[in-house]
Amino acid sequence: MLDLKGYGWTLWDGLQMTLSVGVLALCVAFVMGMLGAWGKLSKSPVARGAAGTYTTVIRGVPELLLILIIYYGTPTLIQNSLEGFGYDIIVDINPFIAGVFTIGVIYGAFATEVLRGAILAVPKGQIEAAHAFGMSRKQVVMRVLLPQVWRFALPGLGNVWMVLIKATSLISVIQLPELLRKTDMAARSTKLPFTFFFAAALIYLSITLISMFAQQRMEAWANRGVRRG
Repeated sequence: MLDLKGYGWTLWDGLQMTLSVGVLALCVAFVMGMLGAWGKLSKSPVARGAAGTYTTVIRGVPELLLILIIYYGTPTLIQNSLEGFGYDIIVDINPFIAGVFTIGVIYGAFATEVLRGAILAVPKGQIEAAHAFGMSRKQVVMRVLLPQVWRFALPGLGNVWMVLIKATSLISVIQLPELLRKTDMAARSTKLPFTFFFAAALIYLSITLISMFAQQRMEAWANRGVRRG
């Protein structure tokens, strides 16, 4: 990391926070995506309705607004509700937890569609053949469905990750010291906004390039032994 007027390590600390939030949020997004995909493909109208409402609301409301609602709006709502019952309690949400949860839930809606499409891409004949061989439902999922879902979903999940990692910059509004907030603080202190924001842009670009390379390797591994054309 370049010195950058002594603020190079500050940006490095911010990068570590950004990656921590991004990785954990991706895990949350994957879990939400699996639940959402299951709901959308379920025979239960309640599950389908819940999954459909989730993806529609999340994709229809701006990400920044959702972050503000979770971090600032929710504690106030809880406090006001408790005051009605005679309790005077201060509710404070950890910005790291709020950032991970909100970003994860937001991109879980996009992961839902990726995973739903991947599940539908698995030929039904293979599922039927597995059942015909006497496999249990769990064996079919573990041996036939999931390996192929992973292969079909990788390109979409890779895109979700690359958009998600950039979206972590939005949580600078809740005072979490991630890369953009650290960059803004350094730019204000040194009065060199172009230098620091350009450096941050290069860092985000580097994350994207490394992610693209890793995604290509993972896709090549997942598609080993698969016939083409």
